[in-house]
Amino acid sequence: MTEIFVSSDNIVSPVGLTTAENFSQLKLDVSGIKLHDDKTMSDQPFQAALFTDENSFNNNTAQQHYTKFENLLIASISDALANSHIDATGKRTVLIISSTKGNISLLETEKPSGSLNKRISLSTSAKLVADHFKFYNQPVIVSNACISGMLALLTGMRLIQSGQYDHAVVAGADVVSKFVLSGFQSFQAISPLPCRPFDAARSGINLGEAAGTVIITSDKDLSSGIKLMGGSVSNDANHISGPSRTGEELNIAVSKALQAAALTAADIDFISAHGTATVFNDEMEAKAITLAGLQSVPVNSLKGYYGHTLGAAGLIESIISFQSLKENMVIPTRGFENMGVTEPVNICSALFHSNMINCLKTASGFGGCNAAMVFGKQ
Repeated sequence: MTEIFVSSDNIVSPVGLTTAENFSQLKLDVSGIKLHDDKTMSDQPFQAALFTDENSFNNNTAQQHYTKFENLLIASISDALANSHIDATGKRTVLIISSTKGNISLLETEKPSGSLNKRISLSTSAKLVADHFKFYNQPVIVSNACISGMLALLTGMRLIQSGQYDHAVVAGADVVSKFVLSGFQSFQAISPLPCRPFDAARSGINLGEAAGTVIITSDKDLSSGIKLMGGSVSNDANHISGPSRTGEELNIAVSKALQAAALTAADIDFISAHGTATVFNDEMEAKAITLAGLQSVPVNSLKGYYGHTLGAAGLIESIISFQSLKENMVIPTRGFENMGVTEPVNICSALFHSNMINCLKTASGFGGCNAAMVFGKQ
């Protein structure tokens, strides 16, 4: 099987505009989540990780009019490409875009029309971004709830291993809007306080906006030191929004990811969990981790720093995992104090230093989708 390496990556978030900046801030316990009182989004104040200055990432030199969503993608891809020797215009390079909502916020500001329907289509945004960088190939779009970022990464891995491409630029983004926020509020899933993954006092999620890009390749000479070892997806078939109550289905994805990576549970040094801080998600993940025999492995969730960034979450949390492997350091689960799940999993509540080789990343989303991937040092 063709080996897949990470060539470069980027995170653009309220915490920082590069991967290095983001990781440095997380080590200092800096969170992007703040209380916002914006009546255009919500009648009530809400906690979220939002950009306060869009000029920090806007593509001001372009002639084409881009939305905030597209500007985020362009900013993230630009930085990742600048730190890679991979040519976006090459015939053996593919662009993969992940998002859950894309330009859906235009429904709040524009009049209904056929042209609006086309403008909010993810295929329109993907083509604009691809044309900006002059990608030779038609972009691929992945939109599968909150596993979109991880599924996009796994898709890129499989496309390269199939022999169709040598390189994949995998980018994901989502922005917070009234449409998105009100949807989660209707589920009573939004916490009035900064979220607390896996904690006994957790009361729901915070939303966040960000973009992440991972450039992967089959060329070992272009590697930055991290390999994609294997991955898998599964589905609960349980409920349109509620996850499995047993964790068995996420465990299936974890087991198949380990099998694809030719590893066992004993080889995993830490787990980057989805950890949304909702009652049901955290409980389900804890059960899946236990079923997989990983209950003693250090676990973290990054939602206390970024909020839930939807289609970008799997990518930015994977990128932080890459950095954790490189620096032999696990970022703590911000907000966690007391165990709030029935399985006694090993939640990391302080910076944890250890010699690490492999990590497991998990994600779950509406519709019962689950994803798991294993990353390792080259």
